[in-house]
Amino acid sequence: MKKTFNLSLVPAALLCVTAVFSIGCSVAVAFAQAAPNSQLASKELNARVEKLLKQMTLEEKIGQTVQYAAGFATGPAGAKVSYDELTQQGKIGSMLNVYGADKTNHYQHIAMEKARLHIPILFGQDVIHGMHTTFPVPLALSTSWDPKLVEGVARTSAIESRAEGIPWVFSPMVDIARDARWGRIVESAGEDPYLGSAVARAWVSGYQQGDLIKPDSVAVSVKHFAAYGAAIAGRDYNATDMSDITLRQVYLPPYHAAVDAGAATVMSSFNSINGVPGTANPYTLTQILRKEWGFDGLVVSDWGAVAELLNHAIGPDGATVARKALVAGVDMDMEGNLYGTTLAAQIRSGAIPESVLDEAVRRILRVKFALGLFEHPYNEPTPVYQPTAENRTQARAVAAETIVLLKNDAVEGTGALLPMSKKAKTVALIGPLADSAKDMLGSWGALGDPKFVVSLRQALQERLGDKLLYAVGCGVLSGKDEEVIQHAQFIDQQPAMAPKQEAVGDDTKTIAEAVETAKKADVAILALGESADWMTGEASSRTRLDLPGNQEQLLEAVAATGKPVVLVLFTGRPSEIKWAGTHIPAIVEAWFPGIEGGHAVADVLFGDVNPSAKLTTSFPRAVGQEPLYYAQMPTGRPAHGDLSQLPANAAEKFMSRYLDEENSALFPFGWGLSYTRFSYGKPVVDKAQIAVKDAPAGRAAALTVGVDVRNTGSVAGTEVVQLYLRNTSASVEQPLRELKGFARVTLAPGESKHVEFPLGFDELSFYNVESKRIVEPTTYKVFVGGSSLASAETSFDVK
Repeated sequence: MKKTFNLSLVPAALLCVTAVFSIGCSVAVAFAQAAPNSQLASKELNARVEKLLKQMTLEEKIGQTVQYAAGFATGPAGAKVSYDELTQQGKIGSMLNVYGADKTNHYQHIAMEKARLHIPILFGQDVIHGMHTTFPVPLALSTSWDPKLVEGVARTSAIESRAEGIPWVFSPMVDIARDARWGRIVESAGEDPYLGSAVARAWVSGYQQGDLIKPDSVAVSVKHFAAYGAAIAGRDYNATDMSDITLRQVYLPPYHAAVDAGAATVMSSFNSINGVPGTANPYTLTQILRKEWGFDGLVVSDWGAVAELLNHAIGPDGATVARKALVAGVDMDMEGNLYGTTLAAQIRSGAIPESVLDEAVRRILRVKFALGLFEHPYNEPTPVYQPTAENRTQARAVAAETIVLLKNDAVEGTGALLPMSKKAKTVALIGPLADSAKDMLGSWGALGDPKFVVSLRQALQERLGDKLLYAVGCGVLSGKDEEVIQHAQFIDQQPAMAPKQEAVGDDTKTIAEAVETAKKADVAILALGESADWMTGEASSRTRLDLPGNQEQLLEAVAATGKPVVLVLFTGRPSEIKWAGTHIPAIVEAWFPGIEGGHAVADVLFGDVNPSAKLTTSFPRAVGQEPLYYAQMPTGRPAHGDLSQLPANAAEKFMSRYLDEENSALFPFGWGLSYTRFSYGKPVVDKAQIAVKDAPAGRAAALTVGVDVRNTGSVAGTEVVQLYLRNTSASVEQPLRELKGFARVTLAPGESKHVEFPLGFDELSFYNVESKRIVEPTTYKVFVGGSSLASAETSFDVK
């Protein structure tokens, strides 16, 4: 049976929340270049803002720009004044790390009943992949290639956040991340701006529901604006340096997509951008964000970023850098303690026009009014959290859809190693992450509690009973790793902190015990990877991407037994696993999968779920390839041939290549296997030629590419159909291929579906040397397939 998906016939607004996604959705929002959040633009709302603003004293205005955190010695002059007093005086506009109705209501009662103007506090929190119900980390969620799934995660997170008195979440992080050394890649949607934009829209839609006044909606804070993910050498907080074309074409699109989707707030970035710190950058914060994109919400700094402008050396004192941040467009100072202490004198002296402060306050008040905080400032107390059956069902399904099958070779005497037979076999589960509940939560777990986590060991025990053998094997880190980490901290004059996951005694002994355990089993599952909160997330950059500690030694020792080995990786970034890629028959990337992670991994290993996830970051062969991404630019000396030709064919040396490694990724962007197989017909365009005038900004489609996809295997499966374009004759060189469409398609055995991708201005345009987005006459090559290696090809001309 053959079915047809014609995405051009589906309303763009609906495409954002369907399992099949293509450019129809992005066209609907991307062409409205100055489309602010309609609630923030409301005349009635802004009339209320102006009325309140006229009543405010200078000190009360400044108070709205101040955000402090609970649990720390913060506030002016080292917090010698209590938060209760500051709130009553109208000198706090927002607080973070305050949650629970009893705590938020405490401050809100002071603000609404004792402060002169009764302006509510705006409470914010880092809710990154769940508040209580912890879902897979954002990088994992992106590998689902399913905006609807991401939207559902955001929806649940919003409900649970509001229940804790939190109407504002510091999420989503939409930074493009192309360097696996950077620890915060775990919070990203990966390396591609097209997919990243789709994911950004889904987060905003799920959190805000298009209506901030709803009692279970939260305002987002899109972060980190801008280009934080391009930190030089993958070292967190480091500078970024790039052309304006690269900034606009690669790094800005996900932020723009989020703003077009109605994002209420944006968070500035720690890094400098071409020499100007993101927290004092008028080009990004005012010219691009507000003037070009029409954003009219508030901008908050990241933690302490205003004060850290002193370290950037763009001013001699706190007053100067605070002035630069405010004038550039940062409306709220998160934990910098400079707006509250330096702005008043500068405004009174005329160094800062009061109109600049007024505009910042307007933006803050807009968000408070839009959230309905003036009418409903308090929160009803809620019972102590316990995950419901619905919570667990959602978390399990989400996690299963994010697990990537990287490799699945046949073993001697049988077919592919996975899925494992459901008939009783003895299984050895080995590794430091097999029973680590805390690591399954991942970094930035908010209020997630390890006691609610189902580990892989627990899930397999439920299935296998006494047929499951277990050995820890080794620690995540070795004692040597701990010494190196603490030495580095000493050199950098940072307080030494013990790694969260310590080595397990004598690894030599425990590795030997694990080998003996493997010998008693029919198959060995090794659960290896990183420590979630020590090795991934903020301030967790790494110079090595291989398995830490003695885990590689453990893996090789178990493999040497001759038993079939399944490697399950629990990580927050792409790993360097070249040896495993060659010697281990089955490899599964499970990321940090959340509270139902163990069940979800077991579901995939035993075939209850057919994996469908695809990588959104390239896995390197060696760390020296980083930053590594599929959308490489052409070069005048492209590599061809193979390394075996050297040195016999000396001409092969003078190409854009490494002498000691291939250029390609070990596992490329878009890669992910299934327990079935899919075949692709030749793509067909409905127009072999279009004119430039046929693809103006504002039109959804100038032509359509269609392709037939068939399930040629014996089980049902879901394929992520990916469309890539290459512009072969542009005024500014373009990548060898770029993702410009995708669709999740579920097929029964033998079933075929026709998938169509409309292409218009968004897909065919690029930024020229004047940083203008244009479509030019050229020939486009089209590639369709199941990864960035897609080989089904056609072409069309733009005249």
